[in-house]
Amino acid sequence: MASALLPLAAQVGPFTAPGTIGTPLPEPVARPPRARPPAGAAKAAGPRTAKADDGARLRECLAAADDDPEAGADQAQAWLATAKGHEAAEAGLCLGTARSHDEDWSGAEQAFLAALDSAGSDRLLRARLGAMAGNAALAAGSPERALTALDTARTEAKGLADPAMIAPIALDRARALVALGRLVEAGAALGEARTAAPGDSEPWLLSATLARRQGRLAEAQALIERAADLRPVDPDIGLEAGVIAMLAGRPEAARKSWESVVAIGADSQTAATARGYLAQLGPTPAPATRPGAAAAGPKP
Repeated sequence: MASALLPLAAQVGPFTAPGTIGTPLPEPVARPPRARPPAGAAKAAGPRTAKADDGARLRECLAAADDDPEAGADQAQAWLATAKGHEAAEAGLCLGTARSHDEDWSGAEQAFLAALDSAGSDRLLRARLGAMAGNAALAAGSPERALTALDTARTEAKGLADPAMIAPIALDRARALVALGRLVEAGAALGEARTAAPGDSEPWLLSATLARRQGRLAEAQALIERAADLRPVDPDIGLEAGVIAMLAGRPEAARKSWESVVAIGADSQTAATARGYLAQLGPTPAPATRPGAAAAGPKP
């Protein structure tokens, strides 16, 4: 995922029984899209007015934060010192982004929440800031705080009726709910993500993971098949498909899935996990020999 600050880790535990913990729902922290100003724009800029270059200062600040988080944070704080209202919200967004780039998740969360307080009635900005605050809280290991921010983001995104915003917010809500042990609600959040983004494999993969963790293997199989239809070559999907197959009593199907994961990217952590599972399975069984076949010689 290009917008993730944290990798999509697929660490799967032992496959000894249905309900195994298995693949954790990952916690990506979304960056705002990088948008650089034209070359030389910063030097050429004269006195600013809110309407004359609406959004330009935010773009410049985000570009600075992307290149050098410390310098970007300094620029954002200088902006915050004089900004008010909507402009203060944009400056706070930039500050939170800079802190995210430095993996200062608590600092990023605080900056995004402060910006949210300044965003007024701008639903798009409020949804974005709430989502980013929730992302940062997840990365900081605080699912309760994450859920509070994400619920705000969800309300604003639904008001916009924008599936492109609803789906990732729903996924992050599911991650927070799983961390809080609220699995039924997590399943509902994943259903919301699937509805908003039916062509995205990630909600289907995470839905399969959750169903498998709850021992609903037939449902998990249908969900992982849909994920594989949408993204046929994906190591995380292959790894999960193998776990589901193994728990369903289909070890050779599991073997094929894990072998495909190793073939996709032999040096990845996901492939290392797959190799560990293959080692537990042992060597591929030799083809069964029909009775009497070994002793049969050529006909006279």
